[in-house]
Amino acid sequence: MSDRAALLKGIRVRLVLFVVCLVLSGATAFPLVHELHGLESLLRALSVPEHLPALMDWIERVRRGLDAADADYPFLLYGTDWLAFAHLVIAVAFYGPYRDPVRNVWVVEFGMIACVGIVPLALVCGPLRGIPLWWSVIDMSFGVFGILPLYDARRRIRRLESLSANPSVVPAV
Repeated sequence: MSDRAALLKGIRVRLVLFVVCLVLSGATAFPLVHELHGLESLLRALSVPEHLPALMDWIERVRRGLDAADADYPFLLYGTDWLAFAHLVIAVAFYGPYRDPVRNVWVVEFGMIACVGIVPLALVCGPLRGIPLWWSVIDMSFGVFGILPLYDARRRIRRLESLSANPSVVPAV
């Protein structure tokens, strides 16, 4: 396998990993009420309330809030539908760098900027909304872990770009 082919394969693997995680994250925002009921049942079955009472209290509080919103104000959950949709739309944007990484490196850089932006958002909006700090740390981890494959993909794209700039290598059309 040539250097160019190996780089392209590595870039695509990292982009697919990022897109799969983005799609899963988005898709799970649609059925929040049902997911939280299932999560609460699972945590009780695993005896989590005895070991991590603060986590269980938070899950119960969020579930009660979602139940109330679903029963009395279901239009509020429409916001999470839009959140899910945004994840899916952003995932589609990564088809460009999958197809032509050098030309579409800006999409990868945009994703990296978005990952970095998660941290201040969680640190500012979390406390404003009464989110426990430990939960904000979980939210921030999406940005921290999300940027890793994107950073590596960008590094590989730059190497691919330098190979393509070499006159002995015929650039792909």
